[in-house]
Amino acid sequence: MSDERGDPATDGIEQGKRLIRIGGDRGLSLADRVSERLHRLAWRTPIHSFRLRGRHPLKLIAVVDDPFFGDVARGRALLDGKLSFRGENHVVEGLDLARPNWSKPFGDYLHSFAWLRDLSSVATRVEAVPVAETLMRKWLAAHADKVTDPAWRADLWGRRILFWTAHAPLILSSTDLVYRSKVLNTLARGARHLDRSAERVPLGVPRIAAWCGVLTAGLMIPGGDPRRAFGEAGLARALRGSVSDDGGINGRSPQALLDAVMLLTLLRSTYAARRLEAPELVSATLTKMVTALLGVTHGDRGLASWQGGVPVDGETIDAMIAATGARVRPLRQARAWGYQRLAQQKTVLIMDAAPPPIARVMEGGCASTLAFEFSDGADRIVVSCGGARGADLRLPAALAEGLRTTAAHSTLVVRDSNSTAIHPDGTLGRGVVEMELSRQETEAASRIEASHDGYVRRHGVIHRRAIALGADGRDVRGEDSLLPSGRKSKATAIGFAIRFHLHPGVDVSPTADGSGALLRTKSGSAWQFRARGGTLAIEESVWIDGRGIPRETQQLVLTGNAPAGGHSVSWLFHRAR
Repeated sequence: MSDERGDPATDGIEQGKRLIRIGGDRGLSLADRVSERLHRLAWRTPIHSFRLRGRHPLKLIAVVDDPFFGDVARGRALLDGKLSFRGENHVVEGLDLARPNWSKPFGDYLHSFAWLRDLSSVATRVEAVPVAETLMRKWLAAHADKVTDPAWRADLWGRRILFWTAHAPLILSSTDLVYRSKVLNTLARGARHLDRSAERVPLGVPRIAAWCGVLTAGLMIPGGDPRRAFGEAGLARALRGSVSDDGGINGRSPQALLDAVMLLTLLRSTYAARRLEAPELVSATLTKMVTALLGVTHGDRGLASWQGGVPVDGETIDAMIAATGARVRPLRQARAWGYQRLAQQKTVLIMDAAPPPIARVMEGGCASTLAFEFSDGADRIVVSCGGARGADLRLPAALAEGLRTTAAHSTLVVRDSNSTAIHPDGTLGRGVVEMELSRQETEAASRIEASHDGYVRRHGVIHRRAIALGADGRDVRGEDSLLPSGRKSKATAIGFAIRFHLHPGVDVSPTADGSGALLRTKSGSAWQFRARGGTLAIEESVWIDGRGIPRETQQLVLTGNAPAGGHSVSWLFHRAR
C-alpha cells in the first residue's frame, strides 16, 4: 500500500463544491410498490413455474476457490449444532424452514448459505459435509419446489449460487444420487429465476449480488455461454448504477462497500476457476472500491462506523484487500461517496461531509451529516456510536434505531432533533438537502469547512462546521456555528448540544476549571480538550464493537443557547504526549 500523500489533482481535492440530495425523502412510488408486489405474486403462477423448467446439469464445470475466510465463532457453533448470527441462535436439528421464527437478518444469513464459508473455515471436509448436507436437505424440502419470498429473493439467490459453487464439495459429496440431482436441478431453476428477476432488484449491493449469481451460473453450469454474456451486460449496468466514479457504493455504507468488494472478488475467482479473465470493468471497479474503502479506515486499519456499520477490524480489512490484489492509497476526498479524510503523521480524521442517502436506496441510513471520527495511531479517540445495522440482534429495537440518530454521532444537535428525519419504516425523510463544502491543503494544516441546511426548515438555522488538522498531527481544531437562515429564522435563543463520543479505550477526566478534559489512551498517549462558547459536561455513551455488542463509554458534551443572531463554539484536541 502506498503513501497517503499524493497529487491533489488526482485525489479529487476541490476548493469548494455544493452537494444536493434530490428526492431524498421519497421512497418507492406507489406504482413501483404495486409493480414489485405483482412481480412477486407472479412467482406463484403456473407460467413462472413453466419458465423455470429445463435441463439440469449433471455436474458443475469447476470448483471455485473462495478467497475469504469465514467467521470462526459462527463456524464452531455450526459444528456444535447451532446456527448463529449476530447473537441470534437456533438449533439446526429443530429448524423448521417452512415456519420461520427468526429475524430478517438471520433469515438472510440462512437463505444466502453464507454459513458455508464459516463452516469450511473451521472444519475438515469430513467434519463439515454432514452439517452442510443436513441444512441443505432442510432447505430443499421447504423451498426447492416452492417459489416464495424471501427464500427466492433474487439477491439471496445470487449469493446462494456463489456459495453453492464455491463450496460445492460440502453439499455435493453425497453418494445419494437423488439428493445430488435435486441440488443441481434447484441450482438450475434458481439461475432461470435470476435471469428474469436480477434487473428488478434495488440498486446497490443487492443488485450486484443478483447479477454476480447470474454470471456464476453462466460460468459453472455447462452450456452457459449465452447466460454469461447476458450476465456481463447486466452486471455492467448494476455497477454503473450502484458505484460512484470515486468508488463509493450508493447508500454510503462502508460495510456495504466491503460486502460489494467481497462479491466481486469471489466472482473474479469464479472466472479464474474457468481460466478466464474477468471483464475489465470488474477489475477497474474493484480498484476504485478499495481506494474508497481505505479512505474510511482509521490508524488501526479498521473501518469507521458510518451508516449503521460496525468497526470491522484491521486484520480482516487487510485480508480482504490482499484478496483483491489492489495496491492503492486511501481516497482523501470523495466527490459522491461523501467522506473526507484528513491524515497527518499518526492522526487520522474522517468526516461525513455529504447529504444522507436517499430513501429509495438505503433503508436504515443515519442522520450523521458533518459528524467526524478521529484516531491517533492504533487508538480510536472520537467515534460514532455505530452499529444500527450491525448490532447484536438481541438488542431492543428502540436502542438499535437510536443508534441512527444525529445524537449518536459526533456532531452538533439542535433542540434534540435529527438533522434528517428518521421514519418508522426505517427510511430517512426530510432534512439535509444542500451542503456547501470547501477544503484547503497548506503546509501548516489540512482544513475542511462545510455546512448543511438540515435545521433550516424546522429551526431556521444552518449548521456550519470547520475542522483543521495540523501538519504535525498534534492539533485537531474545530468550530461549530449556527447561522440564521430562511423565513423561519427564530427571534428566540435555540438550544444546542455538540457531542464527541469517545472510544471505550479512552479514559477521560475533567480539568480543574471545568472547561476542558484530559483524555488518555491505552497506548499511553494523552490529549487535552478545550472549548469556548459552550458548557462542557462528561456523560455516558455507548459504542457498538466489531461483534455488534454495545460497550459502555463516555462522551464530551458542549451545550448552550444560540441567540437569534447566531453563535459559534470553538474547540481543540491537542496531543500533549
